[in-house]
Amino acid sequence: MGSIDWKLADHPKLEKGKPLAVIILDGWGEEKPDQYNCIHVAETPTMDSLKKGAPEKWMLIKAHGPAVGLPTEDDMGNSEVGHNALGAGRIFAQGAKLVDYALESGKLYNGEGFKYIKECFETGTLHFIGLLSDGGVHSRLDQLQLLLKGSARNGAKRIRVHILTDGRDCLDGSSVGFVETLEKDLAELCKEGVDAQIASGGGRMYVTMDRYENDWGVVKRGWDAQVLGEAPYKFKSAVEAVKKLRQEPKASDQYLPPFVIVDENNKAVGPILDGDAVVTINFRADRMTMVAKAFEYEDFDKFDRVRYPKVHYAGMLQYDGELKLPSRYLVNPPDIDRTSGEYLVHNGVRTFACSETVKFGHVTFFWNGNRSGCFSKELEEYVEIPSDSGITFNVQPKMKALEISEKARDAILSRKFDQVRVNLPNGDMVGHTGDIEATVVACKAADEAVKMILDAVEQVGGIYLVTADHGNAEDMVKRNKTGKPQLDKDGNIQILTSHTLSPVPIAIGGPGLKEGVRFRNDLKQPGLANVAATMINLMGFEAPSDYEPTLIEVVEN
Repeated sequence: MGSIDWKLADHPKLEKGKPLAVIILDGWGEEKPDQYNCIHVAETPTMDSLKKGAPEKWMLIKAHGPAVGLPTEDDMGNSEVGHNALGAGRIFAQGAKLVDYALESGKLYNGEGFKYIKECFETGTLHFIGLLSDGGVHSRLDQLQLLLKGSARNGAKRIRVHILTDGRDCLDGSSVGFVETLEKDLAELCKEGVDAQIASGGGRMYVTMDRYENDWGVVKRGWDAQVLGEAPYKFKSAVEAVKKLRQEPKASDQYLPPFVIVDENNKAVGPILDGDAVVTINFRADRMTMVAKAFEYEDFDKFDRVRYPKVHYAGMLQYDGELKLPSRYLVNPPDIDRTSGEYLVHNGVRTFACSETVKFGHVTFFWNGNRSGCFSKELEEYVEIPSDSGITFNVQPKMKALEISEKARDAILSRKFDQVRVNLPNGDMVGHTGDIEATVVACKAADEAVKMILDAVEQVGGIYLVTADHGNAEDMVKRNKTGKPQLDKDGNIQILTSHTLSPVPIAIGGPGLKEGVRFRNDLKQPGLANVAATMINLMGFEAPSDYEPTLIEVVEN
C-alpha cells in the first residue's frame, strides 16, 4: 500500500470547497409511464423537476449486468454490487460471475474452502443451505446443481439440502417448479449411490435470511429446522411441503413457515450433526451474514442454539471481509481496493454517511469495497437510523426517509462536511413487498426527502448528485414478450417484486456547480461505476486514471 500515490490532482476547471450531497434512491429506475410504474403514479415533483429542468444535467446510466460486474445483460443489478460500483469507480467481477468462473474452471474444488469441507465427506453429511431460485440476486439454481454433481464426484456420500423459497427475485409460486427440479437431480445422485435429499425448508423472509441484525428470530427458525430438525410442519417430501403450505390463506413463497422432511418413523432426515460439513450457497452477503455468525461463533448470544454442532462450515463467498466471516469460503471475493472514499480521506475530505439499518451497510460497507468501519474516524461520520422491525415495509412505507433527510440536512447546514452521502431505501424495500399502493407512498416520501436535502444544498451554495443503485419501483408487474402485463391462470395480474433491468437516472446541480458543467454524450454505455470519477470531479479533484471515465465535462463559454 505504501507505493500508492493517494494524492488526487486538482481538477483544472473545477474548484474545491463546495459541499457535495450524494443521494442514492434505492430501487428507483426509469421506465415507461403506466399504472404499474409507482414512480410515475406517485407525486414526485422534486425528481420531476430534475428531469425536466436542465437536460444537460440529467441522464440515464446502466445499473445491471456487465455494467456492475454481473455475467450477462439478463442479470438484474442489486444494492450490493450497485454500491460497490458507485464507491469503487471500477467494475469488478461480482457474486454470480465469480462463482461461475470457479465452477466452470473447476478451481472451486481445488480451493482451500472445498478441501476443508471435504474432510467431512468420509463419515459426515454435506449440507447445503440457501435460496432455491433462478433470480440471480442471492443465488442460482444452476450453480447449486453443478455444486451437487461436483461434490458427489469429489467424494460426498451423503448430501442434505435445506431450501429457502424465493418469490421476491422471481415469481411467487415458482418455488414448486424449483423444488421439483431439485428433487429430480437428487434422485439422479441417489441412482449413483449418493444418499441425497432435501432436509428442510421455509420462506426466505421468514426463515434464515434476515439481514443487518433486524430480527434474529428469522435465523433461529432456520436453525431449529436445519440443525435441530425441529419445525411446526413435517412432510415426507419437499414438493408436498411447498404445495400444501402454499394453500394456506395469504401464503407466499417469501413467507412460507419452516418445515422439515421426515422418514417413515417421523424422524427428521437431515439435522446437522457433529462431524458434518455445512455450506451456505448464496453468493450475496447481506442475508447470509447472520446465519454465518450462528455457525461460526462459539461465543454466540443472539438466541439459544440448544445444540452447537462441531461442523466444517464454509460460505459460497466470504460475506464480510472486515469480520473475516466466514473464515472459510469456496470462492475468493473480489479484491476491491482504492475506493473513492479512501482517496477522499487521504486528501482531507470530510464525509458524512447515513441511512437506516436496512441500507446503512450500502453507503458504508459496500461503498467502501466490502470493508467495515471508517477509513478515518477524524474525517468521517457514519450515522445509522434504526429501521422498523417486526412489520413488513408496506405497513410503514415512508420508512425513515424523513429522519435520514433531517440528518443529511443538519450535516450540510453544519458546514462540517465536504461530502454528505445518503441512501433512501423506500422504493426498493417497499417495492419488494409487491404492494403497489404502498410503493406509491414510498416513492413520494423519498421525493420529499430529496427536496429537504436539496434545500439545504441551496442554503450553503453546494452541489448535488442524485442517482440510484438499480430499478424496482418503476415496474411492479411481470410482463409478457409484448410488454403487456402477464396474467396467471386465474386471469390476475402477476405482481413483480424483484429488481429490474431498467437504467437509473443521475442528476447534478446546485448553486455551487460551475457554469458550463454538463453530462457528456460520448460515452457508449455509461454505468454506475462512472459515478465515482464524476463525484470526485465535482469535489474539485481529478479521479485516478484507471477509474471508469467521468460523466461530466466543462464547456467554457
